Amino acid sequence: MSTPLRVGLVGYGLAGSVFHAPLITATEGLVLDTVVTSNPERQQQARDAFPDVTLAAAPEELFARAGELDLLVIASPNKTHVPLATAALAAGLPVVVDKPLAGTAAEARALAALAEERGLLLSVFQNRRWDNDFLTLRALLEDGALGDVRRFESRFERWRPRPKGGWRESGDPAEIGGLLYDLGSHVVDQALVLFGPAAEVYAEADVRRPGAEADDDTFIALTHVSGVRSHLYVSATTPQLGPRFRVLGSEAGYVKYGLDPQEAALREGLHPGPRWGAEPESLYGRIGAGESPLTGGGTPVKTLPGDYPAYYAAVAAALTGAGPNPVTALEAAAALDVLEAARRSAQEKVTVTL
Repeated sequence: MSTPLRVGLVGYGLAGSVFHAPLITATEGLVLDTVVTSNPERQQQARDAFPDVTLAAAPEELFARAGELDLLVIASPNKTHVPLATAALAAGLPVVVDKPLAGTAAEARALAALAEERGLLLSVFQNRRWDNDFLTLRALLEDGALGDVRRFESRFERWRPRPKGGWRESGDPAEIGGLLYDLGSHVVDQALVLFGPAAEVYAEADVRRPGAEADDDTFIALTHVSGVRSHLYVSATTPQLGPRFRVLGSEAGYVKYGLDPQEAALREGLHPGPRWGAEPESLYGRIGAGESPLTGGGTPVKTLPGDYPAYYAAVAAALTGAGPNPVTALEAAAALDVLEAARRSAQEKVTVTL
């Protein structure tokens, strides 16, 4: 790629500053051209991190310069995703949107239709498809190491006994906050990628912490068309963390503790380089049958390195016609079908058939 593709980034909070900006700048063929934020402190943060970047106070400034850009990345609050993606596509810009793409599956499918009509890329940032444990589990499944998988348990748990506040924890439905749509977007997407579409959804969504407004302790049970059952946990109220994955098959099981190290590294200001996404042997998951991994049962399985940079490398390839869209809007819509069903299930205390 002789001329780098110019990227505009809307939003420089956690998503923009920790994930998108570092990964964009680490990707061959992409250059971070402009960062949009109206917050003076975040503008200074962006200027300090990327001295050559152009700063803008409003997304409209980028839409007016659409001919100067090759990609717009939307990393602003959830409620802005649909209007900003719509405006960007209307301006002729390919778009990457942080998860969740939208508040409803219908909105996601409408955006997919608009992108197709315009002949533009619309991709969703589902970085957890490139977590080290997820990549390792996919490899085990492809090798048939577990036999026929019967149950998949996935946990994204934290211990945050006091709410931080902000839109992510707002009880206003317009904000699309709460863990169901935040961490739930990750665990549902991973389950669908691994085991295919869901046929039934059951969920429990609770507000546990004093002063909290949105769900902070949520459980989702999926029955996949394939027959696999997925039990998915997302919580901010877990004082003892369970295994990240517990996968039970007809021949063996795989248990993996601990989170992929890439987010922690990015939060520390580290950038992708040698041994990026690797973890020590002490954190490897274990595969076996009839024993607990916590008492030495099973055999350690080397964890494949996590690879968030692969997402933007795939986006760059898709923009130049050299590869497919790594995460499509229709895939995001399928996950939103599940999230909407989960919300209804929790509210009405019913199992929802898709």
